[in-house]
Parts: sequence; structure tokens; C-alpha cells
Amino acid sequence: MKNLKRGDVYWVNLDPTRGSEIRKTRPCVLVGATPINKARRTIIIIPLSSSGVPRPPLTVPVNCLGKQALAVCDQIRAIDKTRLVKRAESLGKEDLAELDKGLRQVLSL
Repeated sequence: MKNLKRGDVYWVNLDPTRGSEIRKTRPCVLVGATPINKARRTIIIIPLSSSGVPRPPLTVPVNCLGKQALAVCDQIRAIDKTRLVKRAESLGKEDLAELDKGLRQVLSL
């Protein structure tokens, strides 16, 4: 997978997990810088959830796969590229900007 761009949404196999980590195969947003995504064997993702209530900055609403989803900003993680199953789409600029806001708050940047 060569074209891993920041803001792309991929189906990702997150199993196995431990404790309270988000599990199963689900859409995730690539949040690492595009050049780093190309250079490294790991990428940084934010899992998306179809359930719950938006609670920025922890869970930020985004439009994905034709419906509203929640980007779970406190579940940011690095994964090996072998966990990527299939590209789904890319987030719009507005959604990616809101996700960035949530990440900045969660990470105290």
C-alpha cells in the first residue's frame, strides 16, 4: 500500500486487543503525515465508531461511509500496515479539521 494519505479512511483489523481498546475490523482515519505513512511500516490511526454520543474532544463527529460516525480521539494508536484491509474513502476538509482540533486537545498540543 503506497498511497496512504492523511485523512484517508481504511477498514482496519484491530484484533487482537487488550482491555478497553476498540476492537474488531472497523473504519479508521489515518492521521499521521503522508510522507511518514509512506516511509514507515507503521501508521497512526484514529478508530471510528458508529455508536455513542459526540463528546468533543474525546469523540468527534465526522461524516464517513454515508453517515455520521465518531472519531474516538483518545484511542489513537500506531498499527502495522498489515492490519489495513481496504481503503474506504477520505474525510472531507471540515471533518479532518474538527478531528485535528480534538487531537490537539486530547494530546495537549
